[in-house]
Amino acid sequence: MIIPLQYNLRYLRTRWTGTLITAVTFGLVVAVFVIVMALAQGLDRAFVTTGDPLNLLIMRPGVQSEMQSSVSIDRYQIIRTLKGIATGADGEPIVAPEVLVVVNKPKLPDGGKSNLQVRGIDLKTLELRPQVRIVEGRMYEPGLREVIASRLVSKRFQGFRLGDTPIFGGGTWTVVGLFDGAGTAYDSEVWCDYEELQQEFDRRGGYSTVVARATDPAAAAALARTIDEDPRLKLEVKTEVQYYSEQTETSRPLKLFGTFLATVMAIGACFAGMNTMYGNVASRAKEIGTLRVLGYTPFSIVLCFVFESVLLALIGGIFGCLVSLPMNWVTTGTTNFQTFSEVVFQFAVTPRLMTIALGFAVVMGVVGGLLPAVSAARRPIIDCLSKV
Repeated sequence: MIIPLQYNLRYLRTRWTGTLITAVTFGLVVAVFVIVMALAQGLDRAFVTTGDPLNLLIMRPGVQSEMQSSVSIDRYQIIRTLKGIATGADGEPIVAPEVLVVVNKPKLPDGGKSNLQVRGIDLKTLELRPQVRIVEGRMYEPGLREVIASRLVSKRFQGFRLGDTPIFGGGTWTVVGLFDGAGTAYDSEVWCDYEELQQEFDRRGGYSTVVARATDPAAAAALARTIDEDPRLKLEVKTEVQYYSEQTETSRPLKLFGTFLATVMAIGACFAGMNTMYGNVASRAKEIGTLRVLGYTPFSIVLCFVFESVLLALIGGIFGCLVSLPMNWVTTGTTNFQTFSEVVFQFAVTPRLMTIALGFAVVMGVVGGLLPAVSAARRPIIDCLSKV
């Protein structure tokens, strides 16, 4: 026979103070777990949503990031002639040379400095990355020292708002536009004319990378083989999706830290829940004895107290998810240890993450309530009834 649910609900309502304290304890653990994991998930999302499977990133072999790569002008000219590359409306191959540099700039609002990635692009880059769109101002003019900055960068770094004149590489540039990178890694960058950036940073000998659009997946695979086997090139090819997926290694330390922190706090919450449930068992000895006399089995007693503990944890879990939900709209940044530049992204409190958090709360409830429940079920009936 199963003890009615009303018994647990009535008790929790009667002892609402203890119920509230225990639920808040579980809730705080869940909130910390969700916030830290949302941080790592937001960083993952910034990389995973970046790139197109038909866009091929062509780099020097063995490098971990675009910053470490170099492609000569001669090799770029050869790449433009390869079969399988898509052509634009102008009939020209969709191939873009890109130059990447890092500049150290003060952040808002405290002025602490961080590395910012500046990408020198060709106008073909806009065809390769259609998710990037200008939201304020205009596109830069080729041949001029003009830049467009991510809207998120303009909010995190000093001197990159529309109309500002940042200085890097020894020259003064003008921010003529702000763009939205649609939550991709490009939200962490400033873009300008690659030839101007080459000149400013004395990179006239070549480019960091070359990006090419394949006509279809089969052509992408064939291009990768051709470039890999061509002795004139000796370059490595990755799809943009593959490259940015590898960059998610940056979030691994955050995930490990979040898991460790949540585990330590969960142990504390389990002990708090266990302490509460032991107190409940002690104060309800007569009730336990009465239930046994009425024919409820020890298993029913265990089930009753474990359910009560899980219910407390679930209430706390829902509270923790609601507390962490506003973080979903918070923008932050961290260092990408592949490029040593700042990655700007938003916390990602997703339904899947909240479901995992509620499951985490249930596990804490079971662990915290099991031993007290077993203790209650093992108490002799006479001993229970004598506690009047």
